[in-house]
Amino acid sequence: MNTGYTRRSITQIAQRIVQDIPDGAYVNLGIGQPMTIANHLPDDKEIIIQSENGILGMGPVASGDEIDPELVNAGKQNVTLLKGGAIFHHGDSFGMIRGGHIDICVLGAFQVSANGDLANWRTLDRDAIPGVGGAMDLAKGAKKVFVMMEHLSKSGESKLVERCTYPLTGVAVVDRVYTDLATLQVTPRGFLVVDRVDGLSHAELESLSKIKLMETLDD
Repeated sequence: MNTGYTRRSITQIAQRIVQDIPDGAYVNLGIGQPMTIANHLPDDKEIIIQSENGILGMGPVASGDEIDPELVNAGKQNVTLLKGGAIFHHGDSFGMIRGGHIDICVLGAFQVSANGDLANWRTLDRDAIPGVGGAMDLAKGAKKVFVMMEHLSKSGESKLVERCTYPLTGVAVVDRVYTDLATLQVTPRGFLVVDRVDGLSHAELESLSKIKLMETLDD
């Protein structure tokens, strides 16, 4: 039951993630919510966005006269190219990913486990179309993996779990999770709450999550 807190919007989650991306970082954005991050790049630091279909230096989503039908991101959105940006073959792009040249990738998820396992390519719904895309390469090849997702599923189940029940994308790959309720760090002892929305107590967050959450590393 909501006792007075307001969930973060997708824009607010994106802005929160941007705070943790260092100046000069090379960042890949997964399909879905993570792609909104490109629309909130700060003026006070340089973040170089890479898209696995072969873009480096990608800017925000294009609109109006900016639209070039041949310039799209991995999610088939029309995008812009920032000054100094480059376009290249997707094979070279995956060479960049697999070669460990991506500092951070931001991916969506169906589940994240307490030890950082990631499940984001299919559920147990037999009618859903699975699509791993480049997520496995990114989860393995990026130096850090951030997850951007809603805290609860559409059916109200926590996406933070002790152990993933969906097919895994990567084992122990997630570093930090950003949701509409909180920011959590994955540690060797489980999830550490970095911050949470105003009005939501730690006990309420833990109750919604259905899993033990640490307030401090001394817990």
